Amino acid sequence: MTQQVPAEQNADHGAARRGEGAHVVVVGATGNVGTSVVAALAEDPGVGSVLGLARRMPLWRPPKTHWQAVDVEPGGGDLAGLFAGADAVIHLAWKFQPTHHPAETWRTNVLGSIRVFDAVAAAGVPALVHASSVGAYSPGPKDRPVDESWPTHGWPQAAYTREKAYLERVLDTYERTHPDIRVVRMRPGFLFKRQAAAEQRRIFAGRFLPSRFLRPELLPAVPDLAGLRFQALHTDDAAAAYRAAAALPVRGAFNLAADPPLDAGVLSRVLDARSLPVPTAPVRAALAAAWRLHLVPASPDLFDAVLRLPLLDSSRARRELSWQPRHTAVEAVEEFLDGLRSGAGMDTAPLAPDPAPSRRFVRARGPV
Repeated sequence: MTQQVPAEQNADHGAARRGEGAHVVVVGATGNVGTSVVAALAEDPGVGSVLGLARRMPLWRPPKTHWQAVDVEPGGGDLAGLFAGADAVIHLAWKFQPTHHPAETWRTNVLGSIRVFDAVAAAGVPALVHASSVGAYSPGPKDRPVDESWPTHGWPQAAYTREKAYLERVLDTYERTHPDIRVVRMRPGFLFKRQAAAEQRRIFAGRFLPSRFLRPELLPAVPDLAGLRFQALHTDDAAAAYRAAAALPVRGAFNLAADPPLDAGVLSRVLDARSLPVPTAPVRAALAAAWRLHLVPASPDLFDAVLRLPLLDSSRARRELSWQPRHTAVEAVEEFLDGLRSGAGMDTAPLAPDPAPSRRFVRARGPV
């Protein structure tokens, strides 16, 4: 079910479309990545208007941006009608939980994404930019980066990586069926910013674990686990790449990551803690027990996937998108940790600093 916006907002949107500049639709516009992408588009003089789609209407009002509450799930709103006249659709909507019910996340993430892809074709939108992930990649090396040709079969046990990999196959077929649509797949590493700290705490640590227990200064040591080496990126830097991909005549996949790769040594310096070698098996067993008891939402299968993710070579993005991250991976993590300390957030439902449901947001059925 689609929630209708006020008539005056629709009128403003029509006025924006009569002006100059591209019209871009952002699906899943109020989360960690969506808010940064909308902000980047709103600042771009080449963009005339932005339509942000989300499950719940935000209070946040960036320039040139209009909002619509809608589901991406089967049975949701008329996506093709909302995409009509767009120069590009950027698809970011994703549901991380409940990890105990993978059929539910599959309905949103896979079936909902297919609805978005089909609506792009039905509306005649010339460009689709899809949020894939490093999680789509098959297990790979930790001592050298891989480019976009690395296999994208994911880690089959984790719902997140399985769903990201499945959508890569869907897009393989989609590109052959719709050669007139310019399809871009963005494959970033882990994305952090200060305002998303509360959201990411709820996604991975749970709503019932108080932020004060996650304060970095209370961490006595960083576990040095086999395979714990990954890449991070500031969300605003990823958004700059999304904005460029929507505007430039590029196709295909782009890796996005910042230096340096993060391991126990780097993280221990960031946290001013010592690094402690720890066997992987007992850590996984403890996480699995906590997950089975519903004490944490992050599944042990996702833990397994993280330890197997390859490092990414972002040369293509630098070359073809003229993209260069402004923040190091360490700076991105430090900003996230500062957000944890301060309880940072934004005036959108996913990024609200209060983990309890807020009455400030207009709600519509189902997730974006």
